[in-house]
Amino acid sequence: MTKEDARELEAELARLQQEHRDLDAAIDALHQSPAPDLLRLQRLKKRKLLLRDRIAFIEDQITPDIIA
Repeated sequence: MTKEDARELEAELARLQQEHRDLDAAIDALHQSPAPDLLRLQRLKKRKLLLRDRIAFIEDQITPDIIA
């Protein structure tokens, strides 16, 4: 992996982590509303899970494999 590739992955990782935090805040706010939209809540949670998986994948790409 080149340094340019690593920089691009780190930038995407930062963007995805920010989106994940934003979704977390949106989900919390929706939970606290008097009549939460359950369909919207389900969609936000699903998107958050997809982001978590993508974040884990990118972190694995950035972190070099260490053979013990």
